[in-house]
Amino acid sequence: MTVTVYGADYSCYVRIVRLALEEKGVPYRLVPVDIFAEEERTPDYLARHPFGKIPSFDHDGFLLYEASAISRYVDAAFDGPSLLSGDPKTIARIEQIISVCDSYVYQPLVWDVYVERLEKAGRGEKSDEDRIADGLDKARISLAAITRLMSGKTWLTGDDITLADLHLAPMMDFFLMTQEGRRMITGFPLLGAWWERMRQRPSMLATPYPA
Repeated sequence: MTVTVYGADYSCYVRIVRLALEEKGVPYRLVPVDIFAEEERTPDYLARHPFGKIPSFDHDGFLLYEASAISRYVDAAFDGPSLLSGDPKTIARIEQIISVCDSYVYQPLVWDVYVERLEKAGRGEKSDEDRIADGLDKARISLAAITRLMSGKTWLTGDDITLADLHLAPMMDFFLMTQEGRRMITGFPLLGAWWERMRQRPSMLATPYPA
């Protein structure tokens, strides 16, 4: 069996797939692809992902792209604890949280706050303070929405970790690298307690963002 993930270790969506593989105990190799480097959008890679994004995935010749599809496949195709199971209400809640993350969480937490505040500063560029302020407003709405959807148990939707937790965690990790993010999470103690558990998972420790 050969499982290959194509993408960059700095990507939230690559990390989602890697977290799923780690939680299932599936060996894999990560082949670096930097989508911001035009020379890496080769015909070979575009054959794997026609939109030139990451991640893409290969399991013994079965090709997939889109992190949600890949993570669901990983859960269904391999042994290990189920990451998408439960009664219909629980499964619906998992799917809802994943959709909320994609539609409303990723952009403000990662691009509007983390990238503007830290990545630009690391490159010696000026941060867009208006964009950060707008991102923080949207982040507050997003974190409140996630909190209302939480089960109140160990993980987002119950006693077992699911794809919902694996989808949110990489986005939260970036956000909480910023001072603004760390200040904001204090206003959401239930989510903050979840993060303290989540960040210590072996799967998270095995897939850190590059320093």
